[in-house]
Amino acid sequence: MDREDMKRMAAEKALEYIEDGMIVGLGTGSTVEYFLPKLGEKVKEGLNIVGIPTSHRTKTIATRCGIPLSTLTEHPEIDVTIDGADEVDPDLNLIKGAGGALTREKIVAFSSKREIIIVDETKLVQRLGSFSPLPVEVIPFGWYPTKLCIERKFGCKAELRREEENPYTSDNMNYILDCEFNGIEDAEKLEKELKSIPGVVETGLFIDMADTVIVGTREGIKLLEK
Repeated sequence: MDREDMKRMAAEKALEYIEDGMIVGLGTGSTVEYFLPKLGEKVKEGLNIVGIPTSHRTKTIATRCGIPLSTLTEHPEIDVTIDGADEVDPDLNLIKGAGGALTREKIVAFSSKREIIIVDETKLVQRLGSFSPLPVEVIPFGWYPTKLCIERKFGCKAELRREEENPYTSDNMNYILDCEFNGIEDAEKLEKELKSIPGVVETGLFIDMADTVIVGTREGIKLLEK
């Protein structure tokens, strides 16, 4: 069984948490993209839900799958959100943002009664930042001084994310700095300190936000819960 099989398995398991009449937050990323067509199939079979997408990409895929969509303005309280993660630690804290949607994902997660994360087993780590860089969304104006401030204050390496020759731009029209920490000692403290820097919009640290993590493993499904 390869990683894609494990992602698919986790995505299928997540369907069990969706009930008729729910407002469902739709995350962003490769594992969620296995979930969306499965959810679309359930909608075609008569499941009545409304989805709140966290990115333009998710909106496009969900629309193609026939999932009815709305906004947080229309539905400010979400019953459950299904999203992925780049890393998950033993306390179910997360690094997210490889897909570039970290700010919208965090807003949707904060608005959700329940946050369910779907991952394959390679995303489980003992310490956040061990393998994945930490995405930090910053406004374009003054992004370079912001990058220098982050590097000097935390001793990390912050790289401007790019698409070919140009800076990658989030759906919010911001830039993303991918910060290499080689293991984060105190994620909660780092989150607060990063967000105190002018120009930082949001970080990919999701502290105490996940309620359940569905892990696709070579042996089958593993559930991690608080």
